[in-house]
Amino acid sequence: MSLKLYAHPFSSYCQKALIALYENGTPFEWKMLSPEHPEVYAEFAELWPLKRFPVLVDGKRTVTEATCIVEYLDLYHPGPAPMLPRDPKEALEVRGMDRFFDNYISTPQQKIVFNAIRPEGQRDPHGVGEAREMLELAYAWLDRHMEGREWAALDRFTLADCGAAPFLFYADWTHAIDARFRHLHAYRRRLLARPSFARAVDEARPYRSFFPLGAPDRD
Repeated sequence: MSLKLYAHPFSSYCQKALIALYENGTPFEWKMLSPEHPEVYAEFAELWPLKRFPVLVDGKRTVTEATCIVEYLDLYHPGPAPMLPRDPKEALEVRGMDRFFDNYISTPQQKIVFNAIRPEGQRDPHGVGEAREMLELAYAWLDRHMEGREWAALDRFTLADCGAAPFLFYADWTHAIDARFRHLHAYRRRLLARPSFARAVDEARPYRSFFPLGAPDRD
């Protein structure tokens, strides 16, 4: 088996890559990043000294960043469900939505979470307030965008949805999506029902106690 994925199942960015692998039934070896496997973490740190995961290894090639991993899989290990269209104009639409979910859902969501795990005297309430404001703006825009749509870009499941699924999953835990955003809630439910993401969610269930804001008894 040539592909190795250094990842943890509770990580949203790892789930983004996993969804693409599961959508296409792509075989890979899971290299679990956890305290129980220090030798795996040592391999990972040697491969990518920045120590941000996931990391994909394909023979002698190392691929970092979840978006790049998904695009790499499309190019070098294509399956029946391509995550990026071949038409460059359509691909630009998908990439634009991928950046939206990374920058305006995941980034502010993680800012709130990381603040919660800091020591009391090092927390940043102003930064958290800004992150919550950004999430509210992003939710409102995305609710309008999703009206009449099934998926985030084009008319099928793509790279953009690979990121949307875990980012919206944790964002609603972190800063609840208001009930008035019904198109966004419907989209989040469709993502949770997608078999590839449902599998990733199930694999992460044993680690929910790690969530510093308290994981809700749902999803």
